[in-house]
Amino acid sequence: MTSTTDASPPAEAGVRSPTHGRLGLWQASALYIAAVLGTGILALPGLAAAAAGPASIVAVAAVVVLSIPLASTFAALASRFPDAGGVATFVRLALGETAARVSGYWFLFGVAFGVPVVSTLGAEYLVAAVGGTRTQVVVLSLTFLVVPLLVNLFGLRVSGTVQLGLTGLLVVVVVAVVTATAPETQAANFEPFLPNGWSGVGTAISLFVWAFAGWEAVTHIAGEFRDPRRTIPLATAIAVVVVSAAYLALQIVTVGVNGAAAGESVVPLIDLVAVVAPVVGPPLVAGIAAVVVVGVLNAYLPAFANLAAALGRDGHLPAWLGRGAAPGEVPRRALLFVGAMVLGYFTLLVTSGPELDLEPFILVHTSSMVAVYALGMVAAVRLLERYSVGWWLAVVSVVLVAGLVVLAGPNLLVPAVLAAAALAVTVFRRIRAHGFPTTGER
Repeated sequence: MTSTTDASPPAEAGVRSPTHGRLGLWQASALYIAAVLGTGILALPGLAAAAAGPASIVAVAAVVVLSIPLASTFAALASRFPDAGGVATFVRLALGETAARVSGYWFLFGVAFGVPVVSTLGAEYLVAAVGGTRTQVVVLSLTFLVVPLLVNLFGLRVSGTVQLGLTGLLVVVVVAVVTATAPETQAANFEPFLPNGWSGVGTAISLFVWAFAGWEAVTHIAGEFRDPRRTIPLATAIAVVVVSAAYLALQIVTVGVNGAAAGESVVPLIDLVAVVAPVVGPPLVAGIAAVVVVGVLNAYLPAFANLAAALGRDGHLPAWLGRGAAPGEVPRRALLFVGAMVLGYFTLLVTSGPELDLEPFILVHTSSMVAVYALGMVAAVRLLERYSVGWWLAVVSVVLVAGLVVLAGPNLLVPAVLAAAALAVTVFRRIRAHGFPTTGER
């Protein structure tokens, strides 16, 4: 996945490089798979089929190929600069403190808008599968938020083990669904192959780009991996294969079994299992939703907490949050801070209306993610050894992310506000210091 000749961290980088963390290859792989597989598995096969019909399979394959340089670049960075700050640390080393603060705020305060979206999607899927009220959706969503927070307060040893079990169960369920429904596929359902032309394929690619986001999340706990330079690239490779196979297989059977109706359903997995198991299908899908949601939140919440602790340690947030930022420590204060923040976002979602409109939260999440990717890939070009394999992958990633920035368009307003807040912190610190910044504060 990455070149072994890429530059090692400079001595002055200030980044710890532990080789005896708690998490091994399989736990690391589980965390990556959960972060990337995400809740897209619940809805995207149907959405992509609606956009492109059978050609949505081509869209998934294209995004698989496009995700390889991005995932590889993050693996190269995380294995060489393992630190709780993740992308913020990479940006600090390459572009300075202010840019690091900007990227850190984007991820912590912007990307985190997706947390209540994840929990609500899981709750809505469960209610759709087994029946229930909107009040039950809210209660289930809140439960999905609270349980991973409590689990992670016990430390990554506990959550890593839980994650391994959850991800293993998820993969088993996906394999079971695909295996059970594959014999029901019909060749006629793949015609016409391009009902909406290539523009439909482009729309489906845009949808699945978000499904393959998440490679940056685990960079925040890279310091917890045993032998990061070996574990992270291998875990990334395993995750790329598993996630790609899962989405490709699901897309094929979604189209092959349901045909034109595949794009009409908001719960495509229910439709799939109902073909072969109409009685036990809904409970099975409910189990899938629970595994996916808990797995994603179990990967992202500690990532947010580690980032908050690192930002506190580095002076970008109040210093009391910095306790627990070192590898092997549990950032409990930061976890409580992140918990309060996402519960605030959840409250905002619930009070926005009875329909629980997720679109504004999704837009904030995705635009912030694109912004983080943009700075992260620019940092990679500066940090990795020029003309190495990893450097070339970073260059390719810069081009790909530039396209995503164009697609994000006006949705970049919130990241712009967060960037302005980060710049305001820089100005405040300069005024308080009564002098000009050092060369490190750019």
